[in-house]
Amino acid sequence: MTKKELRKKYKELRNDLSFDVIEDLSLQIANQALKLPIWNFENYHVFLTIHEHKEVQTDYLLHILNGKDKNVIVSKSDFETRTMNHVLLTDNVTIKKNEWNIPEPQNGFSVADNQIDVVFVPLLAYDVFGNRVGYGKGFYDLFLSKCKPNVVKIGFSFFNPEPVISNVFSEDIRLDYCITPTNTIKF
Repeated sequence: MTKKELRKKYKELRNDLSFDVIEDLSLQIANQALKLPIWNFENYHVFLTIHEHKEVQTDYLLHILNGKDKNVIVSKSDFETRTMNHVLLTDNVTIKKNEWNIPEPQNGFSVADNQIDVVFVPLLAYDVFGNRVGYGKGFYDLFLSKCKPNVVKIGFSFFNPEPVISNVFSEDIRLDYCITPTNTIKF
């Protein structure tokens, strides 16, 4: 299937999930994350959940990272340049939804792309090769292309992988792992 077809399919699949089910599945995904060999790093980039899109809830992951005393980094999107500006998430950072309902930091200490060790990547769909389908704006591919070469890229999905995404581009950056409620897939 093409990215466009997969976006439509997985938006519908997520839409069919209740918020209670999403909460349960998100907790299972966070627990699966604990099994990954990633906990010796310091700087973890986490996307903040867009509840209106029924994304995986990252609150559980944020609690884990805080409990492990890790640096959590979140981003604000610049829709003109399709870039993301990253800040260290601390108690003093104010989070506010933008016009697309994306929760974003309004202040905070800047963090450079190349300082990030692990990136938890939002997605709609992915395939068995680690290719992902996002919302189609290219924010994460551009961001990941600026990270250090060995940055660990981890997707979260309520669903299993597709056999193949038919229209993958050379600038698309593949995941290293994808975590589902019952499994962790290494690519």
